[in-house]
Amino acid sequence: MAGLLYLPRLFVYHALVEVGSVRNETFKLMERRLLKAIMNPAMIVSWIFGISLIHTIGIDNFGSFWLQLKLLFVIILTIYHLFLFQCLRKFDENNNSFSPKFYKIINEIPTVLLIVII
Repeated sequence: MAGLLYLPRLFVYHALVEVGSVRNETFKLMERRLLKAIMNPAMIVSWIFGISLIHTIGIDNFGSFWLQLKLLFVIILTIYHLFLFQCLRKFDENNNSFSPKFYKIINEIPTVLLIVII
């Protein structure tokens, strides 16, 4: 979750720097390392533990509305994660099309989802 909150904040600052500058390249490196070394492994482990939880409590309990709702919001959070990956790719290509304000707004999405999931 920390990565999902921190990466859009990095994008806010990255969107403000000049393309081709040293700061631009530094942000690219920071964002890439955050996503590949922390966020992607954490997402995979979260899915493994989530699936094992469903298996542990029994697949017949999957009919519970709370579990279905929780899974739906985890899927939405995963889609958000993949969207951030696409944003990172655009920054890597020096082709960002979003404003810093956009990144500030989407930075609130994981907070809302976290509250609902928990």
